[in-house]
Amino acid sequence: MHDPISDLLTRIRNAGQAQHVEVTIPHSRLKEAVVRLLKDEGYLNDVRVEGDKIKSLKVGLRYQGRRSVITGLRQISTPGLRRYVGAGSVPRVLGGLGVAVLSTPKGVLSGLEAQKQNVGGELICYVW
Repeated sequence: MHDPISDLLTRIRNAGQAQHVEVTIPHSRLKEAVVRLLKDEGYLNDVRVEGDKIKSLKVGLRYQGRRSVITGLRQISTPGLRRYVGAGSVPRVLGGLGVAVLSTPKGVLSGLEAQKQNVGGELICYVW
């Protein structure tokens, strides 16, 4: 796998379109931080780490009726072209209705939290 973040976003997108209750994703600390942020923002129901030697993430998806709460995911920074933003230029997603996910020196933060803490970093993805 060349791009683990792309794999994470694709698995969540496909599981939401297929109306699965949960999805299993290979574990990494970055992926765990991203899905925990999405859980805190209200896009996911549950995040569990399973396994001892070979870990995996069990991510519970959230729905409103029959529609997934996550209507869109877009990866911004890729392995071939990293995108960085400063503390003052963190973008708003859909006029504040979505969330920008950043990898900063203070950990993985939402765009709003990064602005509050006055830090910039790598712009990983947009979720709305």
